[in-house]
Amino acid sequence: MANAAPKNTPNPAKPPKPHARLEKWIWILIYGGLFLVILGIATGRTEPVIGWSMAAPGAVIALVGFVLIYVRSRLDDK
Repeated sequence: MANAAPKNTPNPAKPPKPHARLEKWIWILIYGGLFLVILGIATGRTEPVIGWSMAAPGAVIALVGFVLIYVRSRLDDK
């Protein structure tokens, strides 16, 4: 057992990922917005007013998510 590593050596800690919260919100906004667009299109076949009132905000929400991808690309990873 001379080659065995000591059990009390600390594990190398992973550095905290910068902008992790922003990345999480980006994907929540994109997928949530696209889901609302699809749901609005499906609903709009029977109730056009309700369909548009769901699809239009969904498109805006997804667009905000895509814009945040650009914003994230411009941030420093320090």
